[in-house]
Amino acid sequence: MQSQELRDLARKLKDNLSRLMEKRRNFESHWQEVSDYMLPRKAEITKDRARGDKRHAKIFDSSATHALELLAASLHGMLTSSANRWFALRFKETLLNESDEAKEWLEDATERMYVSFARSNFQQEIFECYHDLIAFGTACLLIEEDEEDVLRFSARHIKELYIQENKKGFVDCIYRRFKMPVEAVIEKFGIDNVSKETQNIFKKSPFEDIDLVHVVKPRSMFDYKKMDKQNMPFQSVYFEYQSGHILKLGGFKENPYVVSRYLKSSTEIYGRSPGMNALSEVKVLNKMVEHSLKAAAKMVDPPLLVPDDSMLSPIRMSPGSINYYRSGSRDRIETLQIGQASSVTLNSENQRRDAIAKMFHVDQLLITENRNMTATEVLQRNEEKMRILGPVLGRLQSELLEPLIIRVFNIMLRNKLFMPAPDILQKQELNIEYVSPMALAQRGQELQSIMRGLEIFGSISQALPVMDYISESGLVKNIIKVLGLPAKVIKSDQEVQQIRQERQAQQQQQMEVQQALQESQVAKNAAPAAKVLMDGAEQPQ
Repeated sequence: MQSQELRDLARKLKDNLSRLMEKRRNFESHWQEVSDYMLPRKAEITKDRARGDKRHAKIFDSSATHALELLAASLHGMLTSSANRWFALRFKETLLNESDEAKEWLEDATERMYVSFARSNFQQEIFECYHDLIAFGTACLLIEEDEEDVLRFSARHIKELYIQENKKGFVDCIYRRFKMPVEAVIEKFGIDNVSKETQNIFKKSPFEDIDLVHVVKPRSMFDYKKMDKQNMPFQSVYFEYQSGHILKLGGFKENPYVVSRYLKSSTEIYGRSPGMNALSEVKVLNKMVEHSLKAAAKMVDPPLLVPDDSMLSPIRMSPGSINYYRSGSRDRIETLQIGQASSVTLNSENQRRDAIAKMFHVDQLLITENRNMTATEVLQRNEEKMRILGPVLGRLQSELLEPLIIRVFNIMLRNKLFMPAPDILQKQELNIEYVSPMALAQRGQELQSIMRGLEIFGSISQALPVMDYISESGLVKNIIKVLGLPAKVIKSDQEVQQIRQERQAQQQQQMEVQQALQESQVAKNAAPAAKVLMDGAEQPQ
């Protein structure tokens, strides 16, 4: 029997969950239709489907499914691809980033994070998040600590999520209602911590699923000096949905649930997506293709007109079959004329496909590059791709990537997976710099401006001393930043200064040698002339 305080807490949380369930209800039918037509493997929002059940019954045209997969793969490749660096750590103190000591530690810490991402299941789970974003407009990634791999990621189904925003518009309160086999519940929480009802179910049917709720929300009051499970910034509560029995009380230093929206209305909490926008076109196209397939089937295997009194045996429809009718009868087996497929119908279907492709940005994403294109043309093509998805980038960086990287960094820091930081770097705040292909492409305009400026300055430098206004070191550092070059391939300021001093010394030495050679040559040329003058002076008058 739990205390009255725990029972009151469970009742309060359950009442709040009921309100959130009611607020989300209008979205559920929308999500169900989107998944039915575009993401059938997740089509279990308002429907309880058996595992292994066929889920493609409503799909007669796969254009939307392919478009969704393409956009998800494009976002994954442009934001968090394992083949490219997509983030870098920086200190908020700008001058500190110029220190070689700081650069070395930041580069090492970033590299260690990439290794941890690669060893975990991050890539497959973040890819699922992109599918959820494009289909439902809202995605959730659960980031947990793992004893073996340090990190464990899990993309949670939209069906499980009930969310609240804070005053800044960020999702900081998550109610997750999910099912778990009783045996797994006992293993996770202990048999003494579950309700009597769950213990009885475990004895009779250990593999039966029960409803659980996990609540993570900010604590309004806590003692930050203690930082135990009861005094962490985020409160964590597990309880049984039916009985309201509290299973576990705890806390997190960061919110383990990262919730992101693709696009969002200011009056709504849940996001909007390309799939939701394209739903009407997708439904119309599927209905048109369904009718076209029925018409084609009738044309290939048309209905027959058979007289009811002239045939001597049942009609045989197999190839090479023979049908007998009465001699002298004028009746014949004839096909029913149903007309032919209209080009108008085909054109209308293609129009629907084009509209769906535009909603998923397929035409921009499939822009190809040829070998004859210049580097500038390639850059412009990439910029065009990124410009289409640019409005989405800011929200994904603030709601998905930033809390994700912060959570992973802190987990690794607590597990002492980084090099000991030098004293000068202790208690310094970090910034995240995004260096993914998408982020770099957006900076391409800045690089083009620099190159155009240098071109213009070069053309007028003969007439005006414009290059005096350009800082060579500042220019190079800015180009390095725009290109996102890693710190380990860039020489330090001290190394650059030493190289310049050595170069200057070599140039000075070469000038001195050249001057000595010139003086020697002058002396050599002057000797015969002096001899002639002396000989002339010695001749008698």
